[in-house]
Parts: sequence; C-alpha cells; structure tokens
Amino acid sequence: MEWVLAEALLSQSRDPRVLLGALCRGEASAERVETLCFLLQRLEDEEARGGGGRGAGALPEAAREVAAGYLVPLLRGLRGRPAGGSDPGPPARHRRRVLRAAGAALRSCARLAGGSQLAAALAEEALRDLLAGGPAPGAEAAVEVLAAVGPCLRPREDGPLLERVAQAALALALAADGDGGEAGPAEDAAALAAGRLLPALGQCGGAALRAVWDGLGAAGAPPGPGRVGPQLLVLSALAERLLPEPGADRDPRTREEGPDARRCWRFWRTVQAGLAQAQDALTRKRARYLLQRAVEVSAELGARCACGPQEGNGPSLFWWSEKKKDELLKFWENYILIMETLEGNQIHVIKPVLPKLNSLFEYAVSEENGNWLFHPSWHMCIYKRMFESENKILTKEGVLHFLELYETKVLPFSPEFSEFIIGPLMDALSESSLYSRSPGQLIGSGSPLGLKLQKFLVTYISLLPEEIKSSFLLKCIQKMSSRHWCAIPILFLSKALANVPRCKALGIEALLALRDVLQCTMITHQILLRGAAQCYLLQTAMNLVDVEKVSLSDISTFLMCLRQEESLGRGTSLWTELCDWLRVNENCFRRASDCSCVGLPETSSLNAYVKNLVQEYMKSPALETGENCFMPDWFEAKLVAMMVLLAVDVEGMKSQYSEKRRTQNVLRIFLDPLLESLMKLGTNAYMPLLKTDRCLQLLVKLLHTCMLKGSSTQDDEVFTLLQNFVMSTAESISEFILRRLTMNELSSVSDLDRCHLYLMVLTELINLHLKVGWKRGNPIWRVISPLKNASIRHLQEMDHGQEPTLGTQVQRVISMAALATVCEATDRTPELQLGSLEAGPTERFLSALPLNHTLQKPHAEEESSLCEESSSSQGWGKIVAQYIHDQWVCLSFLLKKYHTLIPTSEGEILEPILPAVQMPVRTLQAALEALTVLPSDQVLPVFHCMKILVPKLLTSSESLCVESFDMAWKIISALSNTQLVFWSNLKAFVQFVFDTKVLTTAAKIKGQAYFKIKEIMYKIIEMSAIKTGVFNTLISYCCKSWIVSASNVSQVSLSTAKNYSELVLEACIFGTVFRRDQRLIQDVQTYIENLGHDCAANTVIENTKREDHYVRICAVKFLCLLDGSNMSHKLFVEDLAIKLLDKDELVSKSRTRYYVNSQQHRVKNRIWQALLVIFPRFDQNFLNRIIDKIFRAGFINNQASIKYFIEWIIILILHKFPQFLPKFWDCFSYGEENLKTSICTFLSVLSHLDIIAQNIPEKKPILKQAFIIVLQWCFSHNFSIRLYALVALKKIWSMCKTWHVEEFDALTSVIESSLSQVENMPGAGNAKKNWQRIQEHFFFETFHPLKDYCLETIFYILPRLSGLVEDEWIAIGKFTRFTDIPLDSGFQWYLSPTQLCERKPGDWAQQDIGSNSGEADDQSEWTDVQKKIIPWKNNVPDLDLELVFQDRVAKLGKSISRLIVVASLIDKPTNLGGLCRTCEVFGASALTVGSLQCTRDKQFQCLSVSAEQWLPLVEVRPPQLIDFLQQKKAEGYTVIGVEQTARSVDLTQYSFPERSLLLLGNEREGIPANLIQQLDVCVEIPQRGIIRSLNVHVSGALLIWEYTRQQLLKHGDTES
Repeated sequence: MEWVLAEALLSQSRDPRVLLGALCRGEASAERVETLCFLLQRLEDEEARGGGGRGAGALPEAAREVAAGYLVPLLRGLRGRPAGGSDPGPPARHRRRVLRAAGAALRSCARLAGGSQLAAALAEEALRDLLAGGPAPGAEAAVEVLAAVGPCLRPREDGPLLERVAQAALALALAADGDGGEAGPAEDAAALAAGRLLPALGQCGGAALRAVWDGLGAAGAPPGPGRVGPQLLVLSALAERLLPEPGADRDPRTREEGPDARRCWRFWRTVQAGLAQAQDALTRKRARYLLQRAVEVSAELGARCACGPQEGNGPSLFWWSEKKKDELLKFWENYILIMETLEGNQIHVIKPVLPKLNSLFEYAVSEENGNWLFHPSWHMCIYKRMFESENKILTKEGVLHFLELYETKVLPFSPEFSEFIIGPLMDALSESSLYSRSPGQLIGSGSPLGLKLQKFLVTYISLLPEEIKSSFLLKCIQKMSSRHWCAIPILFLSKALANVPRCKALGIEALLALRDVLQCTMITHQILLRGAAQCYLLQTAMNLVDVEKVSLSDISTFLMCLRQEESLGRGTSLWTELCDWLRVNENCFRRASDCSCVGLPETSSLNAYVKNLVQEYMKSPALETGENCFMPDWFEAKLVAMMVLLAVDVEGMKSQYSEKRRTQNVLRIFLDPLLESLMKLGTNAYMPLLKTDRCLQLLVKLLHTCMLKGSSTQDDEVFTLLQNFVMSTAESISEFILRRLTMNELSSVSDLDRCHLYLMVLTELINLHLKVGWKRGNPIWRVISPLKNASIRHLQEMDHGQEPTLGTQVQRVISMAALATVCEATDRTPELQLGSLEAGPTERFLSALPLNHTLQKPHAEEESSLCEESSSSQGWGKIVAQYIHDQWVCLSFLLKKYHTLIPTSEGEILEPILPAVQMPVRTLQAALEALTVLPSDQVLPVFHCMKILVPKLLTSSESLCVESFDMAWKIISALSNTQLVFWSNLKAFVQFVFDTKVLTTAAKIKGQAYFKIKEIMYKIIEMSAIKTGVFNTLISYCCKSWIVSASNVSQVSLSTAKNYSELVLEACIFGTVFRRDQRLIQDVQTYIENLGHDCAANTVIENTKREDHYVRICAVKFLCLLDGSNMSHKLFVEDLAIKLLDKDELVSKSRTRYYVNSQQHRVKNRIWQALLVIFPRFDQNFLNRIIDKIFRAGFINNQASIKYFIEWIIILILHKFPQFLPKFWDCFSYGEENLKTSICTFLSVLSHLDIIAQNIPEKKPILKQAFIIVLQWCFSHNFSIRLYALVALKKIWSMCKTWHVEEFDALTSVIESSLSQVENMPGAGNAKKNWQRIQEHFFFETFHPLKDYCLETIFYILPRLSGLVEDEWIAIGKFTRFTDIPLDSGFQWYLSPTQLCERKPGDWAQQDIGSNSGEADDQSEWTDVQKKIIPWKNNVPDLDLELVFQDRVAKLGKSISRLIVVASLIDKPTNLGGLCRTCEVFGASALTVGSLQCTRDKQFQCLSVSAEQWLPLVEVRPPQLIDFLQQKKAEGYTVIGVEQTARSVDLTQYSFPERSLLLLGNEREGIPANLIQQLDVCVEIPQRGIIRSLNVHVSGALLIWEYTRQQLLKHGDTES
C-alpha cells in the first residue's frame, strides 16, 4: 500500500524536489514524516534499479537539502523535548513514531546523496550528542540517527568513526538496568542501542564489530545477576555476526574474518549466568537463544571447535566434533528442552522431563576414561534454576534429583560440583518445607530428603580425593555457620555430617566453625530438635577431627558450647561415646607445654590436662579488689567439672576389669586441691573471697553434672565417691555459709549473687544428706536453727529515725532469702520439722511480717556505690522483687503447715496468734497486690498461697476470689511467649483455680466464680490452639484430682465433675489442624523421639507429653476408669453422651457438606470415638432417650470413618439390647429419595446380623424381617445400594440356611442362582471388580464388632483403614506411656486380638486409584513429554531497521502470522484472557479488544498467564468497528466472521487467505446484523451434538488453530 501511495505521488510530478519540498513544509506529524520516508525509499529503489529519469541530477542535492533543512532540525528538536513527561501515553508513542520514521528517511537521504560525507557528518554530530550525556530523549534521537546512517559509512575510510560509535553504543547498552524491571527512557535508549544500532554497525563488520567484541571482553569476570541482562541483549542482537556464517569457509570472499564467540570462555560464562541467575524470563530466553544458535551453527559448519574454561585444564565449556555430531545434538536438544520446560514452573509438566536430565549425565561422562566430556557447570545451571523456583514443590524435586545422582552412577570429581554443593545446594537446603513427609508416609518415619541428604553426603565425601576432603568439609561447616538456620535443616545437615565415615579431615579452624554452628542451633525454640542437633554436631567432631591438630583445651572449649541439659548428659550413649573417643585418642592430642603429670599412677595426657586444669582453677586470683569484688563467671567451673567427670569415666572404662580403687584414686587426685580448700572454709577466715566462690561453684557444678537426668545414680561408683568426698567437707562448708550469711559479712549488691550461691550449696548438702539417710545432729541440722534465728534477728532490727544504709538493706534481703530456703527445705524434708504444730516464735514472726513491704532505697551517700555495681545486679527494683518473692515463699510454707487454722471468713478470731493465717481476707488482698508488684517470673509462691486461701474464702468473699482469678489469668496470658517460666506458672494457676474444693464450692453456689471458671476454661482451650500443651495441663490436673477424690468420696467428686463435663467434652474432641510448618516440626520431633536412646537428647530432655493427642488420651483413660454401677459416674457419663450427640448435630448443621480430613470431619470422628468408649456404661433406659439421635446420625451424609463408627455403635446397641430392633426396622421405611445417601449405612449394619442376633433366642422372625427388607433394596436403581444390599443378602442367606428357615425354601433356587450370577459375573468390568472389592473390604471381611472392640481399633486401626490423615491416628503405645492417669483393670481390652491390624488401608470404591503408580518411574528416555515451550524455528531476532511493530515482542524472534483476531464484542475477562493466550501461542499478529483496561482484570491475567506482554493489543471500541474493518479491507485483509448463517462455509472446507481478520461475536448476541454486512465470509464449525453453540473462546481457538495449520502446510510446501 505504501508503494502504491508513493507511486501515485510521483506520477503527479516529474520533479521529486517539488514533492519533497511540499512534504517538508507544515507541522512535523508522524503521518507527514512517514509519507516523506515512503517517498524517499521509493526514490532510492528507483535509483538502485537505474531508473533515474525523474530529475536524477538534482536528486542528491534534494536529498541533502531534506536532510540538512528538515530532518536534522526535526531530530534536534526531538532531542530536547521530554518524552511525554511523567505520562507515558500517546505523546511518547507519537514521538517514537516520528523518531523512527525520521531516522529511516535520513538513511535514504544519505544513500541518495551519494558518497559518505553526509553520513559521516551526521554520525559525528549524533555521536557528540550521545557522548555529551544529555537527557534520555536526546540519547534516543542520537541512537536513531546513528542507526540510520551507520550502514552508509565506509568500513575502511570511516573505520575510526565506526569504532567510536560502536564503543559508545556498547557503553549505552550495557548501562541499562538488567533486572527485568519497568523500562524508563534511559532503558529505552539502551534497548534501542542494543536492538537497532549495534546490529546496524555489525553489518559494517571490521572495526565496529571488533570494538564491540573487545568491549564485551574487557568486562573481566562473568557478569553478576544484575548485569547479565544487558550483555545478553547485546550478544543476542549481534548473534549472527559473532557466530561464524555457514558456507563462509567455502568462499572466503563472502565474509571477512570476524570473532567466533564459541571459542570464548567469557561468552559461555555469560550464557550460563543468564540461564541460571537471570531473574527475568526475557534474559533467560536470550541466553537459550544464543546457545541454540551456537549449536545450530556448529552443526551446519561441522568443523572442530573447542572452548576451554578460564581456569586452565578441565573439561571444555563448549566443543564440537563432526564424529560426535549425533550425540552432541542429542545432548543439547535435551538440555534446551529441559531449560525451556523449567520456564513453565509446573511440576506436572517438568517431572516427565527429568529422566532426560539423567541422560545428560550419561552423555557428559566418557565411558572410556570416566572423565567429564561436558563442563559440569551446564548441569549445575539446570539445578540452580530448579532450586530458585518460586514453586517449592519444584525446588524439592530438584534437590531430591540432585541428591540421588550418586545412587546409580559415579561422577568424576569436579571443583565446580563441590562449589555448587556448598553454594546453591546448601542455600536450597535451608528451606524447612523441603523436609516434609511424602504422601502416605507414616508420622515419625523421617524426612525422605533428610535421609537422601545423609546418603549423598556420605557417598560424595567418601569419593573425594584425600587432599580435597578436608577443605570441602571445612567450607561445608563454615557455610552452616554463615547464616541463621531453622531447626529442621540444621538438624538433618548435622545428622548427615555425623554419619560421614571416620577420617582425619578437620583441624582447629573447622572445630571453631563447628562451635559457631552450635551457637546457631541455640536460636531455635524447639528444645528437642536443638538438643538432637547438638548431639550430631558432637558426633561430627569425634568422627572428623584430626586429634593431632587440636589440643584438649580446644576440645574442652568446644564441649562447653553444648548444653548438658539438652545433649551431653552424663550417663547417655553420647557421653559414653565421647569417653571412648577420649580414651582411644588421649595420647594423640596436640600437647600443651604446661601440663604436669606428678602424682598420677599412670601418666596420660588427659589426666595430666585435667589435673593441671583443676590446679589452675584453684589458684588464688592475682587481682582482687577487697570485699566488694564481683563473683566470678560460672563458665570455668562448668568446664572443669565436665572435664573432671569425663576423665574419671574414661579411667573407669580402662579399669573395668581391673581394680576398682583406680577410679577412686584418680578422682581423689583431681579433687584434692578442691577438697583441701573446702575443708579450710570453716576455719580459715582469711581465704580469698574469689577462691571461696570458685570452690563452691565447682562443687555445685560437679554435683549437677554428675546427677543429670541421663545418669543412673544408684549404681554409679563415681557419684558415690563424689558424694562421700563432699560429705566429708559438709561441716566446714556449712559453718562457712552460716558465718557468711549471719555475721554481716555480705553488705554490697554484688554479695546478693554470693548469697544465692551459698543457699544453692546449702540446698545441695541437704539433698545429699537425704540421699544417704537423714541423721539428727548432722552438720546441716546444726546449721539450720542458728541460720533461722539469726535471719529473724536481722529482720527484727529496725533502725528507727535514720536512713537505711546499703549494708543493712542487703542484709535484710539475704536474711529473707535464707528464711525462704529454710522454709522450702523444711517443707520438702519432714525430718527438719521442729516439733509440734503449735506456733513458735518463727511462725509468729513470719505471720506478722508486713506483706509486700518494699525496702527503702539506701541514702544518697551510697547511691554511687550502688551505681558502680556490675551488670549482674539489675537495679534496686529487682532486689525488692526478690525480697517480696521470698516473703511469699515463707508465707506459703506457713499457710500449708497451718491450713487447718484458716477461718472461712474474717471476724471469727479477735486476737489472732498468726495474723497472716487467721486473717485470710487480708492475706488474699495482699496477694492480689503482690501480683501487681512482682515481675511475672516471681509470682509462683503467690499462686501457691492463693491455692490454700481461695477454697476457704470462696463462699464468704466470692468477688475477691473472682478478682484473684482474673488477675492471675492476665499474668498467665501475658506470659504465653515466655518459655522458661510459663509452664510452672500455668501449672500453679490451674492448681488453684481448678482445685477440687474450688470447683465444688463454685458449682454449689452457682455464682460469679462458677461462670468465671468456665470462662477461663474456654480461654485456656483457645490458647491451646496457639500454644500446644496448655490444655494438657488443665485436663490432666482435673482428671487426676477427680480420680483421687473419687476413690474416697466418689459420689461427691463426680457429681461435682458433672457440672464441668464441658471440660471433658472439649477434651474428647480437642485437636487443632496445624499449619504445614507446625506439622513438619511435630513430624520431625516424633522422628527424633522414635530414635530412642540412640539420640542422647531423648534421654536428657524430659518428654513433657504436650502433644494434642495427650489431651484426648487423658480424657479417654479417665472415662475408662468410670464405673457404670456407681450412680454419680453413670450420671456423668450420660450427661457427657448427650452433650456429644448435641455437638455432632451442631457440627452437621454448621456445614451440610464437609471434606475429608477437614476440621468438621475430625471433630465428628472424635465425637463418635468418645461415644464408643463410654458405650458400655449405657443402660436401656438411657438408650431409650438417645437411640433416635443415633439413628438420625446414620441418615446424614458422613465421611467413611464416621459411617463405620455409627454402624459399629448401632451393631453394639442391637447386640446388647435387641429390644431396639423395631426402631431399626423403621429406618428402612422412609422414602427412597431420603435414603439414597444413607441406606448403605443401615445395610452395612445388616451385614453383621449374625452378631446382632447372638442374644436373641428366636432368630427366625429376625431373619425373615431382614430378608424381606434386603431383598427390596437389591432392586434399587443405585449401583452402590445394590452392592451393599447383596453383601447383606449373602450374610442373611447363609444364616437362613444355617437356621433352616423353611418359609424361604421356595426362593432357594432364585436366591442362590442370583448370588451365583453375581459371583461369576462375566467380563472384567467395574461391576465385577467392585463386587470383589466390597467383599474384601475390612468392614465386611475382617472386622468383628465384639472382638475388635478395643482402644486400638477405635483410635488407631479404624482411622488408618478409613483414610483419615495420620494426625488422627493415636498409637496404643501413647496410652500406656501416659502415666498421669492409671491403667484401668480392663487393660486387656486396649489391644485388638484379631487380624484387623494387619489389613491395608483403602476404601473398596477407591482401591483402583494409583494401581498404575509404579509405571511412571519406569519410563524410557524417549517417553513423550509435555512441551510448553516457544518454538525455535525462525527464532533469529529481526534486524530490519524499518520494523513497524513498536512492541518489544517483535525483537524476540517470534514467527508472526498475518492473522488479526477482533474480540471487541466480547465482554467477559475470562474469555478475553483465554483468547489472548491462544493468539500469543499461535503467533497472531494482533488482538483487538474493546478496552485495554481489561488487561488489569485478575480473571483476565489468570487466564492469559502474561500473554498480553508478548502480543500486540489494539483498542477498538465497538462503535469504531465498522471503520476499522473497512480500513483493514483496504489493506488487503479478508474479514471472516464466526457465525452460523444461511451462506456460512464449513470450517473444514474453507481455505484461509494469509491476510485474515477473524471477527468474533458477543457471548450472548453473536455478531450484530450491521457488522455481518461487513463480512467477506462466514465460517461455521461442524457439530454433531444437540447443543448448537460453543463458548466464544473455544470457537475462536478452533479457527485460529485451523488458520495456523493451513499456513504451516503452505510454508512447508513452499520450502520443499
């Protein structure tokens, strides 16, 4: 059309200058400049053909005038004009259109002017503008000028200019933002330089191309993720120039020698960076394009080519050999297929392609010598793309595939492989979600990825060369310490390292790195996982450390990073393993120069080190600042104690079969300095204070380390020896403590820490004397009374009339702490009770203490000394809080001792002897005040006092008690995130709020307290959903207290419990649906617990039984203990049963349809489990009340597991009480419409008629009734109902034959032939399979309602067989491990005696699912795969400088057809989005829509999947359609409508012209009549169905594909 226009203009005037002059006048619109461009191109075409008749001589001059007088000024004006400002709308697009046309016109002028002078002048000027660094629009205009005139420059004469232009263009292109973000003016200029200017300069070859290539090479190392985009943009634009041209070697004149990118390692590293690191899809596509072109060029050339890595020797980054052409093509074809498939990010598309990844490794390794043929970095690019995918399932699949590499093959060593493991692989392994269980895998069986990681690391490290192994392991451990890992990844990585075979690979640097990793593990809150990780890291050190490179000092410092209370407990398997390791290697450690071995029976480095360690520890510190020095840190004492005990246990290992006195002698030698000092404590008043501190610290740590939970102290020789040594020093120590605490020697704030140390030692000594047997008159006994009296005396001394000093206040705090310790010890030790219950002076003094009395701060002169105290003292407020806390400890002891003296109300005693005890209201008010004053970690003794006071005052002072409940709950809820003190406080809170007496009294008066208790109960249950284990504390305490009191006064106790049966109800149905991450943590914790003693953390860390399962276990065991013959128990059970049935109805009404394993399903399942447990306590009268509800539940459309429970309980009811059979028969009398979903439930019950009829003397009437009912349902139109009825019929008929029911003799032949026909059904269709399956189903074949009635069937077997998620399976072992509630006398019914537990899960209707699951794993390499990729044919970027499409998609090399799809009449975003995707996939040239706003619609975007970014969209509103269609007709398009009309053509008969415009109608009205008149042809889709219409997207897709198919056939014929 453009040429026709230009010809028409030229035909009007023979002088082109006139036409050119006319076009150069007036406003410079886009249309005017484009017309000028067309005209100049027409003149240029005539000039090229030699037809210069139209003013040929004047034409060059005219061209120069147009260039200098019009185009150059126009471009100058455009350079300074902003590109549309902040509005990237039509002005910006119009400007670019003018720029493009002016640039093309300028090139025609340069060619018409003859010579290169004009082109060179224009290029120089544009280059100056470009280098001047002006605004982005100016750069864009300069690039257009250079792109236009660059090809007109002469390669030789203008070489320097071309070189400078190329350098400037490259600098501009590389300056673009490479992150794939939103493009701005600067990015547009850079893209223009890369996409238009550089290819244009590339055509010039020579200096320009060399300058670009050298500039790319000068960048140095391969670019980072942010810079790789611009480089790949340049490389893809110049691909045809940077790669050899096929055929050039046959005719050297056709091409001068240029660069060959295939031979440059930097080129390939850039391509790899684009494949693996690029964040945007377009950059990755460019990298794939370059790789594809290099392979194609190499295949066409056939010449040998190789590019080695930068590092020197090693496999080539790229190579080609004609001999290996087929293998190479196959390798790269598979490689590119995998990389393209990964772009889809969909696991179901990618998984079938992964076997081809295995073939890549087979191709990449030489069969002859086992070396790499291809550089392994290519394979790593694939894995890196998978690891960094947003789809975590794909990431996991990639990690698993990588970890499986060494299972079937042995790959040669490669440094890149090791770096990849330490880098991207370990980064991917830090994601916790990857360690989840596989579907169908049991809880606690271990993470598949974790187990594969262990196997991979063991195999890989074993295959590493010895000289590499050490550095690899060091880097691996350093990587683990370089980031904060979550608990699960660090656990499995540590476990994998711990299983690496023993080797001497790690030195001191790695040991320090392991220590850093240990510190990383401390961050997690999951104590068990934290402890297990520490165990594995210690095993790693023992397995891999080269003992000759580390000293015992290094080892001991490393061991100090382990928490003994979480991992390295004495007596655990880990402690034994460590001792054995030290024994084997004790003489191999790097020796320290200062070890002394004197006095040891046999010299050994370990013993020498420990002896020296103790001696150094016991030396008096060189610097000691008087009596106010601070107490030393506990670190050294902990280290020395651990090493002493390790050395003694090592010695014990060596002397197992020799004399036992050896251990005693070694321990004595080690502890001699300590024991000597301890013996002098009581008599040597001048011993340095710090030395006494260190002695007592070491004593405490020795006792604590020796008595950890992991150790068994009864037969422990070391503990016995240590105990005897300490007992020999007890008198000296106790005298020292008494002196220090009572003689005003402690007077500074720092002395409060010493006071804590002394009282800790005193407590330990009391415990030791209790262990060996308490004897009256022992040293501790002699200390207790003077300590108590002196403390009271100090507290009674009040300095009236003067400001208190720091010393006196500190002494008061110390005295109160000492009294609290004495009270606690007396409470725990009955032997310390000082006689009768009569109140003595001590009791009177404690009772008269002013409660919550705050110590006044010392006067101003001593404030400075207070401020100079170390950070160990946290201010005066903390000191006062400790003082008040100790007051309440003493008061708690007092109230417990004299609880019988507490009156139930005030005013009964006029002159109380013990005011705090005999005035309980005042004391409880003081307790409330204390809760407001004390920090949360100090309130425990206040709760203990409340527990004693509240039951006494609930009747008389209910409002005060309710206030105490409220205040205490606020503290507990505020503590929920504080792990250390929360659980002890929660336990104390539950004990006083839910005390049996409190519950009984509150239920009796039914006042505020009763409702407050219930409110708190529901709040605790609510908190349990967030913090696991909270409800466990409550239900365990309540059930235990009810059982204890039930054994005494059962009537009272459970009549009280009946008022709180909601608590047991909630416990029976309790269990939250956890988030995926919470489930994962629980799974891994179960896995660790299942390891048992193999993991020392299980031995050391107490199992708190805080799992949700234990709530239900506690409730169920409690219910099992109830006695149906006891009236209060019976009433409690009946009340609970009614509440459970009501809850079931409520859940059913809340959602008519619920999904398997949903919360509704789980709750209903738990309800019926609980009903089955308490069923034996039901009598006939109670069943009369609830039987209708149970039958009604059978009519509800329930999930399979609930159906089985309902059927089971109905069978049990009818077996025990046949009187209810008439009601059961009535269930079959409803209309079939009401029964179609539930009749199977009742037919399943009839299939167990033999069990039901056991207690019925006369069975024939029952059989007749059942036979008649079942026979009717055998003729149901519903297939499932017929199957269930046939199963029941088979059972009933066998019973009829057994009991000889004569009435049915006439039907014998009919029934038996019918059953025989069903059994021998011909064929292998679904009917026969389903009949076989339903008979083999566990409920009909194996399940016995009476024999299988046990907890294991109810809570484990049936949930497992019915498809419930594993979270709902409660193993019977958990019932036995939960010892808070005792086993009932009927323990034998916990386990199922039948073979039901051996059955496999699966419902009969679903057993065929997954029958072919094994086939997918056995696919061959050539299995067809889903290939959602961009076709590569004709995929060279279009270098035409007159490219009219302004959309970026035009530069992607897509094969664009001449099809336009008009969707302006379509309204729905879903249809538009689908059409957009279809048009982009099949390469339509454009899609018109009624409004471009539709692209912002979420439904559109969901269907289009970003296709709108790659397809030109044109906005044509419906009123503009007629003009648009007429315009396209004028351009040569055939307008085709998709409509059924009288003259419509069958789609299969119609041949699409190349220029086709497809008009689609509206969803409801089709194509309007006025537009049908504009159609050239109507095409209809042939149909065979009844419905005469298709969705508009489907219709459009069919026609678009038919057009594409026909065009492909035409082009194929042309090419052939």
